[in-house]
Amino acid sequence: MRLFYFHEIILLALSGFFGFTRAQKCIILLDCVPALQLETTLKFHLTHAEGLNLFTGYGDDYVLINRERYTGPSLLVTPDQIENDWKINSFKELQPHHFSVMLEYTPELTILGTGRHLRFPHPKLSAELTDAGIGLEIMDTKAACRTFNILVAEGRRVVLGLLLTDD
Repeated sequence: MRLFYFHEIILLALSGFFGFTRAQKCIILLDCVPALQLETTLKFHLTHAEGLNLFTGYGDDYVLINRERYTGPSLLVTPDQIENDWKINSFKELQPHHFSVMLEYTPELTILGTGRHLRFPHPKLSAELTDAGIGLEIMDTKAACRTFNILVAEGRRVVLGLLLTDD
């Protein structure tokens, strides 16, 4: 089968593949992929958010916020505040009032970092957030830290509840 170039694929897509079946269209596209050789460039920029909390490092049982080490067992972090003890020692202890506390910071969205492993709390625990129209994202701790930094850099009002233990 002949390999197509990128502009030929666009022409085929725009013309509806001249009556080809859906399966034939997929085969043509799959056969064309090696010929594309597209190059993508990703640029990273160091973010300096003066006066705001950003995660500058993390490990299995600690995080660094603005280069200061926190070992938990839990934290509640906003762009401008850190509550060093969220009053929870493990994922199993999560209760509805832990999520209600997040509402006091008037967030646009909330994140729960569940430790080294991704675990999902029962939806009834976060029902108050849902009822208030506040989104809750569940992630492992490392992903939660990275996501928090991105949202803070965008100027979003985010609250992160972070569990630093895997109990």
